[in-house]
Amino acid sequence: MNEVNLAANPRIIVVQKLYGYFLNKESPISYPKHRYKKFIKDTVSGTIEREELLLENLKTILQNEFNPSRTDLILKLMILSATFELMFNHKTPIKVIVSEYVKISDFFLESAHKAYLNAILDKISKNARKDSE
Repeated sequence: MNEVNLAANPRIIVVQKLYGYFLNKESPISYPKHRYKKFIKDTVSGTIEREELLLENLKTILQNEFNPSRTDLILKLMILSATFELMFNHKTPIKVIVSEYVKISDFFLESAHKAYLNAILDKISKNARKDSE
């Protein structure tokens, strides 16, 4: 996938909006005209509103494998937004969510972090929807 197509990926926009929000929480979040604007808006606002719940679940699922205060912000936001989708976006298959976040990680992360993200999301995906299945 080339850079132009990748930049239009709704999950990249989600991570960018979250990054902007976490750098400056006072700044309003604006959403561009996009085919998936509702998805982007729902995922960004849902991740922000449920941040504490998401972190609690991550702490339970991952125990010592993930420390939010010591994790790079962009990686933390990718994990949070993917966790939000896994927990609350049941119409999207788990494999699609995990593969999409791993695919967009090329845009943000080095290859070592990409493998870590894949392992973390794989573990989260096995636990996030246990209650609903």
